[in-house]
Amino acid sequence: MSPEHPRQAAGAMRRRGLIEVTVYVLMILTAVAVFFIIRSQGQTLAAPAVVEGSAAHVAHGESQAAHADLLRLLFALAAIIMTGQALSFVFARIGQPPVIGEVVAGILLGPSLLGPEISALILPPSVAPSLGVVAQIGVILYMFLVGLDLNPALLAHRARAVILTSHAAIILPFLMGSALALVLYPRLASDRVPFTSFALFLGVAMAITAFPVLARILGDLGLSRTDVGGAAIACAAIDDVTAWCLLALVVGIAQAHAGLGLLVAGGTIAYVAFMFLIARPILSQMISRDQDALPSRATIGLIFVALLLSALATQAIGIHAIFGAFLLGAVIPHDSPLSRAMTRGIEPAVTFLLLPAFFAFTGMRTRVDLLVDAGHWVLCLAIVVTAIVGKFVGTAVASRLTGFGWRDAAVLGALMNTRGLMELVVLNVGLDLGVIAPPLFAMMVLMALVTTLMTSPLVRVLMGRRNPGPSAS
Repeated sequence: MSPEHPRQAAGAMRRRGLIEVTVYVLMILTAVAVFFIIRSQGQTLAAPAVVEGSAAHVAHGESQAAHADLLRLLFALAAIIMTGQALSFVFARIGQPPVIGEVVAGILLGPSLLGPEISALILPPSVAPSLGVVAQIGVILYMFLVGLDLNPALLAHRARAVILTSHAAIILPFLMGSALALVLYPRLASDRVPFTSFALFLGVAMAITAFPVLARILGDLGLSRTDVGGAAIACAAIDDVTAWCLLALVVGIAQAHAGLGLLVAGGTIAYVAFMFLIARPILSQMISRDQDALPSRATIGLIFVALLLSALATQAIGIHAIFGAFLLGAVIPHDSPLSRAMTRGIEPAVTFLLLPAFFAFTGMRTRVDLLVDAGHWVLCLAIVVTAIVGKFVGTAVASRLTGFGWRDAAVLGALMNTRGLMELVVLNVGLDLGVIAPPLFAMMVLMALVTTLMTSPLVRVLMGRRNPGPSAS
């Protein structure tokens, strides 16, 4: 090729580039000129005046309010994540799972420690509804991930043991909580609350295990896929479903509709049977067709729709939406390509964004600054001791009788003592119903925090050299 050819090609490219730039500039100038012509004609027109209270006026105000709420929500989420990550690092340094730091961060940013005025600068009350929606979506997705990670093979040979242990972990703390009501009722209740409702609610609150927080602790300690970890998750699931049924019974009694609890229990049994006897075979057959390939976009979309419908079903039954999410995850084979793909896809967003929002939302609604009397602290100590003894003894003894060794039985008892945020959800129900007053609410919140904080150190001690230590997450 002669030297002229490259020079000719370069010259042609420059000319083509000049033409393109010229066309672009002319296009922009033409658009500006046409707009000014339109503008000159439009300025001679008159639009109807906006009437106060009209649809246009209301829509403008709602748009401005939504914009301001979005800014507050984004700032709140950023503050939540930064505080949670910082405290997670601190707690990890002292041997606590990172999730504990996130729980404490939620309470720290609330009005309990910062006070209402300072807390409102970070988490203003106007952001609570939006933050609550984000929080609920986060915990629903997380419990779906927990279900995906559940290996039924770890539980197949201990099904009867799991049921017996979970119910023993409910019955003993329930009875001890009801007995404690004899002491608390004349001091912390009001004459508007019948003793029966008060005692039943206190018993249910003592029986709760924090399903989501327990799952995070097991993951952080590296126990999710062990025999005792699988048993703990299964026991906690059965424990909380049963406790929600009992809570529905308490709500029904408080509202003079005792039959509501029986309907909830029946609906729950029917839905669990549907998921395992009908939904599981259908999903297994669908997944088996793509066993050697990545799941399609349509398959993943279908699973998300099923997730929302399952959560909707359990919420409508009267337990909590998170159990529907967990059930759907549990009926999907945990080692399938679909399970692995969905875990990889949604776990980071759920862990680092949505769950901290759940912790912060709960912290906004929690007040632990109401305990100003020495007598309150004595009663608070009695509540904490009763909660720990009831859960630990009930779980450990039952699991030992069903075949676990003493060490594993003790580990299971320590794990089931984790109450965390599910306890706070139940307590808020009691507070909204007026069954418990704010001072008792604060004491129960402290009990939930103490029993959650003690779980990891106690498990490490009980596991001894067999403790696998926290995961990298």
